[in-house]
Amino acid sequence: MLFGERGIEIKSPDQIAKMRVAGLLVGRTLELIREAVRPGVTTGSLDALAEDTIRSGGGIPSFLGYGYPPFPATICASVNDEVVHGIPGDRVLHDGDVISVDCGAIVDGWHGDAAITVAVGEVEPAVLELMRITEESMWQGFAAARLGGNVGDISHAIESYVTSQPHPSGGSFGILRDYTGHGIGTEMHQPPNVPNFGKPGKGPKLRRGLALAVEPMITLGSRDTVVAEDEWTVITADGSMSAHFEHTFTLTPQGPWILTALDGGEERLAAMGVPFGGR
Repeated sequence: MLFGERGIEIKSPDQIAKMRVAGLLVGRTLELIREAVRPGVTTGSLDALAEDTIRSGGGIPSFLGYGYPPFPATICASVNDEVVHGIPGDRVLHDGDVISVDCGAIVDGWHGDAAITVAVGEVEPAVLELMRITEESMWQGFAAARLGGNVGDISHAIESYVTSQPHPSGGSFGILRDYTGHGIGTEMHQPPNVPNFGKPGKGPKLRRGLALAVEPMITLGSRDTVVAEDEWTVITADGSMSAHFEHTFTLTPQGPWILTALDGGEERLAAMGVPFGGR
């Protein structure tokens, strides 16, 4: 392992392969949670499912005990106007809700990190469109990544896609600026930051062995947020609905490899005409 500009961790191919193991565990955990989401389920029960899945798969929850105050759960479970870092508990999901679930796992010292937003029952079309745009903007970011390019290429692609999409009510989508994607490897959060807005050709170089967690966080209204009294949950300032998607990925000479996607991102990248960098 080497360290590049700005203390950025550059992994060997063998170390990236270890990150793939952690990524697959995160991916499988999120798929189980997706299947479990329905009206009447509590966010705490989803958290218990995630912890059991991660530990039985040989991993350690990345989030549990992280930060200050120490995060008290395995997943972040953010409902409706909660954008990120929601603490799971007794809250019951209802028809029409959306829940964003962020999940991380450590296997043999290496981290995987990903997030999905899931509709609970019948959800308003505007919110479904918000979810689609948020997820697609993430994939547009991967498609823009090239060895020798810059982190800003990813940021610009995300922002450009979101702003190109018509808003259901004629307004504009809020792209969070205070919360970003990040480098990942032997720690969950490492340099560089990966904003969801920016200019192409700016920021650190995209090198082989760099792993990044790309995670657009988009709202139906303002990009402004507040932090709840629990000192973790980030909520839209105007009460608008939000969505959050995330994958950990790396670049090989062939193209992007999505370490937390079960198929490595091959199907989705192929549909976009982007070469698959996995193996």
